[in-house]
Amino acid sequence: MNALGDVHQEIAAPRTPLHQFTVPLSATRRGARLARLIAAEQLEAWGLPLDPARLIVAELAANAVVHGRVPGRSFRLVLTVTAHGVLRVEVTDPRGESAPVPRDAPPEPAESGYGLPLVEELADRWGAVSGPTPCKTVWAELELRR
Repeated sequence: MNALGDVHQEIAAPRTPLHQFTVPLSATRRGARLARLIAAEQLEAWGLPLDPARLIVAELAANAVVHGRVPGRSFRLVLTVTAHGVLRVEVTDPRGESAPVPRDAPPEPAESGYGLPLVEELADRWGAVSGPTPCKTVWAELELRR
């Protein structure tokens, strides 16, 4: 089994994209902050609610900068809205060997470690896929129509 085998593997490729937005960003704190700001602007332009998507983008971008950073390489943010009412957030970084691990219990109090449990709580689905080598993509989906 690959390194991402234990992560939620219910990986549904975006169905019938209605809107799609992609941007490469520097793997820095500034790049992570910019990901959140750009995502908010794009969601607003599409007439979608900002939260919880903005929070998910912030967490996934921060993880890409902290855990997926390779000097001189960027990370990529992709936002996709399908005709079926699903918003998919994807963050791809160049550290495919550094896979997120779902937690069975809340993290111990610390400065970090709350990002993926927060994503898991806010998203309807989330997971990670490896590739293209050497990258990985961590994704989260939100049902827009409930």
